[in-house]
Amino acid sequence: MNEHSPMFRLPLAPLKTERAFERICSEIKRLIFKGVLKPGDRLPPETELARRFNVGRQTVREALRLLELAGFITIQKGCAGGAVIEDTILNTISNSIFNAIYMKKITVEELTVARLEIEKAMLKYAVEEITPEDLQGLQKTINQAKEHAEIGIHPFKDNIEFHKSLAKASKNKMFVILVDALMAVVADFLSRLQPDFEISRKVIYEHERILDALKRRKLEEADALLEDHILEVGRRFQDIVTELMKKDMYFY
Repeated sequence: MNEHSPMFRLPLAPLKTERAFERICSEIKRLIFKGVLKPGDRLPPETELARRFNVGRQTVREALRLLELAGFITIQKGCAGGAVIEDTILNTISNSIFNAIYMKKITVEELTVARLEIEKAMLKYAVEEITPEDLQGLQKTINQAKEHAEIGIHPFKDNIEFHKSLAKASKNKMFVILVDALMAVVADFLSRLQPDFEISRKVIYEHERILDALKRRKLEEADALLEDHILEVGRRFQDIVTELMKKDMYFY
């Protein structure tokens, strides 16, 4: 164990509340938010954390379990294992959405509507804030998608990246987070499809038209193109979910 870890150097007050595991979670989250603990950093072993917080090892285990479920850490197995800071929050969000869809708490239609409203709101700011560098980045994703399709590689990752790059162009971090989470769900759906290069080329063409409207800063045109595109994707997703449920297949 690396004793130079930030957790070893910080003065941590012992915790003596009934729900000490929640306090441990809050303290570790605080250190992550402040940047003291960064992705890749290892937390001290359970015994050391228990000593530092003046609690039992079971309390520490419960705290680490909650942090892992929330996407702040991963628990690695083996001799060199332990708790490692790792941002898996977006995966946690997308998995939660998938579970809700499968349990029929969220429909594909609701997911499509939410995506449509979020991306259209994002688009408004992207048209206003987009820079030449942003436009180049969007063009790059389109070019990569074309290259991959031409050599027989399904370009769904490139097509996903187009929407994430569009969110970044809005210069609003909240849009970036929301779109990243939504596109994680979209990516999982697309990964379950048999490669259909005709559909992929249609998506690339739609992205090219949206980009062209952005270059001319034509919000109304870009908005209409984006809406048609997302609604069509939503219809394909509904077909996938219907087929999976017929086969009684889970989403993992």
